[in-house]
Formats: sequence, structure tokens, C-alpha cells
Amino acid sequence: MNTQTNAIPKSSFGSQVATAAPISATRRMYWSLRRELWENRSTYVAPLAVAGLILFGFLISTVHLPAKMRAAALDSMQQHQLIEQPYMFAALLLMFTTSVVGVFYCLDALYGERRDRSVLFWKSLPVSDLTTVLSKASIPILVLPLLTFAITVVTQAIMLLIGSARLLGSGVSVATLWGHLALFQMWLMLLYHLVALHGLWWAPFWGWLLLVSAWSRRAPFLWATLPLLAIGLVEKIAFNTSYFGALLQYRFMGGPEGTAPTGDPMSMASLTPIAPAQFLLRPGLWIGLAIAAAFLAAAVRLRRSRGPI
Repeated sequence: MNTQTNAIPKSSFGSQVATAAPISATRRMYWSLRRELWENRSTYVAPLAVAGLILFGFLISTVHLPAKMRAAALDSMQQHQLIEQPYMFAALLLMFTTSVVGVFYCLDALYGERRDRSVLFWKSLPVSDLTTVLSKASIPILVLPLLTFAITVVTQAIMLLIGSARLLGSGVSVATLWGHLALFQMWLMLLYHLVALHGLWWAPFWGWLLLVSAWSRRAPFLWATLPLLAIGLVEKIAFNTSYFGALLQYRFMGGPEGTAPTGDPMSMASLTPIAPAQFLLRPGLWIGLAIAAAFLAAAVRLRRSRGPI
């Protein structure tokens, strides 16, 4: 007697075996970035804390704002500087904060995982050294500028609301405050300044710091600064020139993205960059990006070959 069998035909068995879906490179980069932000909370906690201090100080300073506005009522330029300076100070302080955070992040990004031996765990995951290094480089080049911009926009918007409420409570018109404060224009200039200078123009600095982080066995801050100082010192002694120091200053101070000094460093003009088209056509930008790419490629090779400290 023939009986039916529940056995699955061999031809259909292979098609029913669950196979793991391949993880795309974009998704690996996304999760690598999330890992960096999760492990390095100082990248956003530090600027948020500074923003809180700025708002607290601005709240106290608004006690004298109505009297200052009345005293400067006849001088339009003085009113403009009085209104704009706190907002520019907030932007500059947040930019300085995230720049310092970026330096310490880069120096510890690859050095720290070798020091605490967590590199053994991260290397066991299906994420290449290239993806790991690029995700770490994306923090100072892309994430921190955008994060600085977002925090600055929110901080300045809250400052505007606080100042408006203080003036209305004192019977002073807010038309002057809103008329002298072109926040939207300031935000556009700030976004371009952060992306162009702090991200693209400083890319060789970030690449160099990551390279040192991947190479050094201890004291990465000293290894990041001493070779640069040594090159400048040797050049000065041997040739009595300072071309290397001038090159570093040119790159660090913004190069073509910066402007000539103005009479008031706390003015919106201090953030006025050159036109984006002119900036993108500068040979120095692309040379710097090529140098940054070389530093990052060396960091990838070092991470692949070097084990825990």
C-alpha cells in the first residue's frame, strides 16, 4: 500500500533555507556613525552644555537690555552692534567648543580602541577598516559642523525670544531688535562657514590627527604636535625661513575662506566667506583634500596591521 510522505523534496529544500541578507555599505556606514555618536557623547553633550551656559548668561544680561536700547536709540550703528554681538559671540563660542571636541575626538578615535582592547571586538564584526576609519573621519568633517549649526540656530532663536519678551515687558518696541538682527542671513553664512572651513578646509588636520591616533602607542597629543614643531624649528635653523609655519597658519586660519580683519570681530562680516564657486575652484582646497585622503588611507592600513597596545 502506498502512503504519502511528509518529506520535503530535495530540490525545494535549498530554496527554503533562510539565508542572511547582505548588509549594504551605506547601512554599515550608518551604523558605524551611530556607534561613534553613542560611544562619544561629548560630541553633542559639550556643545549643548555650552549652549545652556550661553542662554543662562544671556538671560541675566537682558536685565539691562531695555536701558541700553534707549541709550543707543539715536545711533543706528551702535544699536546694530549692541544687538548683534551676543548672537555672534554665541556662534563663535559654540564653534570653538566643537573644534576642541573634534581635536580630542580624533586623537582618541583609533588610539582609544587599541588602548582598551575593544578593537578586537570591533574587528570581529563585518565592518571593514575602511568603513570604520571613514565613519570616524565623518564626525569632525561632516557631523560636527552640522551639529554646531543646528545647536547655534536653536540657541540664537531662543535668545531672540528671550530678548523680545524682555523688551515687551519693559514697554520697548521689539521692531528695532528684529530690524537689526538678520538671523536668517547669519544662519546661511554660518552654515557655509562651518561646512567650508571647519569641514573641508580643515580636512588635512583631521586626517593627520586620525593618522597619529592609529599610529601612536601613547601620548597621541604630543605625537600630533611635536613633528610639526620640529619641522618648523629645523626650517628656521637651517634656512632662516618660516614657510611651513605660514602654511599651517594659512590652513588653520581659513585661508581663502577667511576675510580681511574688520574693526569689530564680533560682527556678521567676520563670517563672510568668499563665493562658493571661488572656494571650490581653489587649488589649495583640493590639494588639502588629497592630503587628507592620503592620511586616512595610511590610518586604514595601520588599523588593519596594528593590534592592541
